Amino acid sequence: MTPKIFIDGEHGTTGLQIRTRMAGRRDVELLSIPEAERRNAAMREDLLNNADIAILCLPDDASKEAVGMLSGNNSVRIIDTSTAYRIASDWAYGFAEMDKAQADKIKAARHVANPGCYPTGAIGLIRPLRAAGILPDGYPVSVNAVSGYTGGGKQMIAQMEDQSREDSISANNFVYGLPLKHKHVPEMKTHGLLDRAPLFSPSVGRFAQGMIVQVPLFLDDLKDGTTIESIHAALVAHYAGQDIVTVVPLAESTKLGRVDAEELANTDRMKLFVFGTPGGAHVNLVALLDNLGKGASGAAVQNMDLMLSA
Repeated sequence: MTPKIFIDGEHGTTGLQIRTRMAGRRDVELLSIPEAERRNAAMREDLLNNADIAILCLPDDASKEAVGMLSGNNSVRIIDTSTAYRIASDWAYGFAEMDKAQADKIKAARHVANPGCYPTGAIGLIRPLRAAGILPDGYPVSVNAVSGYTGGGKQMIAQMEDQSREDSISANNFVYGLPLKHKHVPEMKTHGLLDRAPLFSPSVGRFAQGMIVQVPLFLDDLKDGTTIESIHAALVAHYAGQDIVTVVPLAESTKLGRVDAEELANTDRMKLFVFGTPGGAHVNLVALLDNLGKGASGAAVQNMDLMLSA
């Protein structure tokens, strides 16, 4: 029987991207709700309870409401793209390449929390170094990032693209999250295996899709003997055997004069770089991805396929 998939919130930015990725697929049946009926609770509840997998593309409170609509005796599986369950111990974290066992955890899970876009890059860089013992307890991690404006959803898209609006945004690049209380910080700490919260400074650029996440490190404060080469080797070993996350060879990285935030736009992959000078005192770890691809909708479809393969 063809699995039934319901995208709750299919008319939002993430939901539309998921539908685009699934267009033309014949191995699943998409259950759909008309945009005019998206607030029809009875219709939503019926579709949720008749799906094999429901993908929630909703704000946190609406996602919790949707989970509460599920009957206790059904077997509906959930992929939630909000921040509501990303550090919940009874939800599988939907970053399949995070470690060797994660894809199997996603396959077996009933509830999967899709990662945030910024945390995907940050965790992708930090966790391998924590797992390898290179990044010590107590290290003051900083995460600096820039995202395409589609990450802000329909309102920000309109603010950036329609300068006739009273609330339009004219800046070509702006930093936000200035109180340093961003909702992604707990996720980075938990799944980055950090014992203290990182200092996270996000920004938005005047480009639609793409993302750069940077984690600068002082080599003298890492495990004794750590070098740019040993950091790179740890990342390569961590991501061996899969083709979604690529660690760029050091020889290639040293030839680069710049990294383009839009390079992976409209893809569902992620590239990791280690920049610095051999024998130098610092390295800069960089993750490159599409904020709507591996950072959101692409990851949701990847997680759905893993769950369907169980």
